[in-house]
Amino acid sequence: MIGFLQRVSRAEVRVDGECVAEIAAGLLVLVGVERGDTEASALRLLERLLTYRVFGDEQDRMNLSLANTGGGLLLVPQFTLAATTRKGNRPGFDRAAPPPQARVLMDFICSQAREQHHGEVQSGRFGAEMQVSLVNEGPVSFWLQVSPEIEP
Repeated sequence: MIGFLQRVSRAEVRVDGECVAEIAAGLLVLVGVERGDTEASALRLLERLLTYRVFGDEQDRMNLSLANTGGGLLLVPQFTLAATTRKGNRPGFDRAAPPPQARVLMDFICSQAREQHHGEVQSGRFGAEMQVSLVNEGPVSFWLQVSPEIEP
């Protein structure tokens, strides 16, 4: 499972011109579900997202996590993160989970995030054509990947 996180001062997702999700300061995370991913890999990715230290402390060092700051978390499904791009001029999507499996794991990680995180949790709309807007602070962006073999 892949999480491309961006530290934001604000972010929103629109579908057909309607705002379906928005957060103030926190993390916008584009989430890619790969073949073989499980609830265990989703839980491990969520743990990393909540505890990854990307926010500044009193000395402006990245020592605080989303769990420390209580900021917002916006999870956006993005199957293109699982693309194979090593050869040619066209991405391949054989590593991406089939849509039914990906939807189940996206729903799972979102529900777990709402249970575990004390700040606001929002999500994009699975399978929709979304417009994602954000103000990346820093800019700070990190690619986190959890192998499906990870056990809790």
